[in-house]
Amino acid sequence: MTEVMIVQDGQLLRSIDVQAGKRTDMVLLVMPGVSCDIKLDVRLVGEGAEANVYGAYVCGGDEKVKIAVDMYHDVPHCNSRQLFKGIAGGVSKVDFYGKIIVAQDAQRTEAYQENHNILLTDGAKVDTKPQLEIYADDVKCSHGATIGRLNEEEQFYMRSRGISLEDAKVLQMISFIAPVLENIEDHDERETIAADFENAIRNIVKQL
Repeated sequence: MTEVMIVQDGQLLRSIDVQAGKRTDMVLLVMPGVSCDIKLDVRLVGEGAEANVYGAYVCGGDEKVKIAVDMYHDVPHCNSRQLFKGIAGGVSKVDFYGKIIVAQDAQRTEAYQENHNILLTDGAKVDTKPQLEIYADDVKCSHGATIGRLNEEEQFYMRSRGISLEDAKVLQMISFIAPVLENIEDHDERETIAADFENAIRNIVKQL
């Protein structure tokens, strides 16, 4: 079962060891108004272990959000994936640091990391630093990061079909974070959290 964590103000420190043949799935969620410092260490210590970490954060004011994830591949034949998506508005500041560390003996590793962000205002800042530290030869690893704005062509398309500009922006942002929320297995929990994010996003859009 996927662990869902709605992060509150303050510091969150977690260390997780994933044993042979086991799998861990985690969804980290940061709602508007929350300033936090998240530090997550995940270590794959047994062959066949798998770890998937997903995260979404929406900041519309003066929040300060720091996220650091270290994914250690210590042994062969392990897989990991990280996907973090964020929206930053107001004068919020987001720092994302992610590193995949593959040990020399950890052959046949597959590890992927993505961090994608949307900036809503000129005052918001996002600093993203995905990294790879690989000492093995037979691996499949990649990382990527993007920082962009809402797509005005998409907005024009939706407005041409009778959707207001405000609703178009809301739909864009909900669609943007949806790939993270869809990893929440419990249907009722997923619907509740999605509704909470939609309400928060609507409030942010009204202030743009």
